[in-house]
Amino acid sequence: MPKSKKSAPKRSSPVVSSSNDLSPAGSIVNSASPSLRGDETPVLSRGGKKREHDGDVKEEEFGSEMKKLLESFEADITKTMASKRKRLETFTQNKMKNSNKKVEEIWKVQQGERQKLYDEYCYQVNNILQQWENDLSKSKEQEEKFLIIFRQQQKLVQQNLIIQQQRMKTLRDLQEHFNKGLKDLEKCHQEQQTHVQSELRKEMALLQKKILMDTQQKEMANVRKSLQSMLY
Repeated sequence: MPKSKKSAPKRSSPVVSSSNDLSPAGSIVNSASPSLRGDETPVLSRGGKKREHDGDVKEEEFGSEMKKLLESFEADITKTMASKRKRLETFTQNKMKNSNKKVEEIWKVQQGERQKLYDEYCYQVNNILQQWENDLSKSKEQEEKFLIIFRQQQKLVQQNLIIQQQRMKTLRDLQEHFNKGLKDLEKCHQEQQTHVQSELRKEMALLQKKILMDTQQKEMANVRKSLQSMLY
């Protein structure tokens, strides 16, 4: 495309040279113009008119040839531009189709990779969530079992506490009963000891009396024997 645009000005170069060809007629007019005054019309000879007429004819012929040449150049350029435009459009469409195809293929590959990564992520996350739910259910079951055991232990502790309280009360009652019995027994034993002591005193006194009486009787018997022996 850039080469075709540069080639057109080279073909139009004769236009510049045509202006040089027209310079004689221009020189005639210019040479005549200094002799004119402000209100006077130029006066030309017949030879000058003929040369001017010939120059106009040549200029018209050259203009028509240049016009035809420029039209042919324009047609060629238009055809070339149209052909190049069509080839460019075809090339662009093919490139766009190939690019779209490549982009679509790359997009499909990337979409597949993303879908694969997403599926793997979802699979792993679902596994972890399932394990988590299982752990939570197990923890809930263990918690329920622990609560049942705790309630049972609490009930046993309360029962044991009641039993211990009852036993403590029984021990207090036994202690009080023991203390009361011990006091009563001590009192009874003191009374028994007092009674026994009094009985022993009485028996000792009677025994002493009996011993004295036996002693006196023996002495009396001895005295009697001695008296009898002395008498007889």
